This record gives sequence, C-alpha cells and structure tokens, in this order.
Amino acid sequence: AICGKYNSLQDAYKSIVEAFIHAGIANSSKVEVKWVDTEKIDTIESASKELSDVDGVLIPGGFGNRGIEGKILSSRYARENNIPFFGICLGLQCAVIDFARNECGMEGANSSEFDGKTKYPVIDIMSSQKSIKKKGATMRLGSYGCNLTGKSKVYAAYGKRKIYERHRHRFEFNNKYRSKLEAKGLVVSGTNKELNLVEIVEVKSHPWFVATQFHPELKSRVVNVHPLFKDFVGASIKRKYGSH
Repeated sequence: AICGKYNSLQDAYKSIVEAFIHAGIANSSKVEVKWVDTEKIDTIESASKELSDVDGVLIPGGFGNRGIEGKILSSRYARENNIPFFGICLGLQCAVIDFARNECGMEGANSSEFDGKTKYPVIDIMSSQKSIKKKGATMRLGSYGCNLTGKSKVYAAYGKRKIYERHRHRFEFNNKYRSKLEAKGLVVSGTNKELNLVEIVEVKSHPWFVATQFHPELKSRVVNVHPLFKDFVGASIKRKYGSH
C-alpha cells in the first residue's frame, strides 16, 4: 500500500513506483501497488479496512496537513500488526508522531507544521530556519551524509556505516524528545553528525519498520536497486509467504 494524498495524480509518486519495480526484480517478484487515500482513514478501524489485505505499507513524502491523521493511523496500524513499514520524509514524521502518541503517552503529539500549539512538537522546524520569512529554496535540499548504527535494519541493508542520500524538507525530528522515544523502543539508526539531526528511525520490536528523512527512491535504478526498497519488498514477501 502507498498511503498518500496525491493518488489522483499518481505521477507524483512515479519514483517510488519505479523503485518498487526495481526491488521486485531484485526479489524475483512483481510488486502490486494498492493506492490508499489517507483522507478516507480517520479511525484505526478504517485503517484496518484499507490495510488488512496488504503485505507492506509505505508512507511517502508530501506537504501540508491534508490526509495527515490518516497517515499517522496507517503507521500505527502497520506497527501494531507487524506489517513491514517504510516511511519516507513525511512518512518518518508521521511514524514518529504515531509512536509518541501511542507508545510514549504524549497525547496530541504532532509536528509544528500541522499544529503550532501542540504540547509535544516531536517534529519541529530546524532552529536555523525559524527566522526565515521568505521560504523560497531554503529547505534542506540535496545530498547529505548519514552515519548508520550497527545491528540495525539499515546497516544490514546498506552494508556500510556512511551513506549519502538526497533530501527535500524543512521540518526535522525534535531532539528534545529523542531520549523519551528511545526509552520506549524507537531506534535512531541513522544520524547526520555535522548537523546533529536524526535521519532514520526503526522500531525495535518490529520485523521491518524503517523510516527515513531522505528520499531513497530518487537513487534507485534497475541495475542498482536501492537497498532499502530491496529489503522492504523482501520483508513484505516474507510476511506473505513465510520464508523468502
């Protein structure tokens, strides 16, 4: 399932669909995409109705608060039901909000992008960006380095400790809440040490729950499938058939 809000314009997710094709080839499988409109998900029951028949859940990037609660509920459903989950950019932010609300007791936790008055802004604008009035091309754009931790799903996928991936966003994981989230089982498995920013999170008790602040789909190629898409599809196959 691609849980998005631009589903009427599926070309918005063309890079993700292409990356799924590459990952399918790498896993000797065909990936069938189910388009899920998160504006239609407003309870955990409606999330179950949309997602109970899928083998993997991906939440892609995007801007604005339309469909956000549906994305957060989609993350929760995948997390609580051990469905392989891949969050990209906004997908990471929704996963962190879900975890804060439902595992850490932070009722109403949110991104300051969606709720400027939230008591728990677990996603917030970078301090270096707060004084900017004219946004323009002031996002964190382009390639940035990321250091991976050992014994993580992402290290197993990449097979190396330092990676470089492409970004396009303004809001970030709020380090103020990092220790509370980690204490409940959220794993920070990738960081940008130069900027002290969280780049990747995982859920310790889950078979495959990975979310990245960057856009891995932009670097996937037929002859060089992105390792995270390859492993996500592999985990989805394992869920469907048992062994892979």
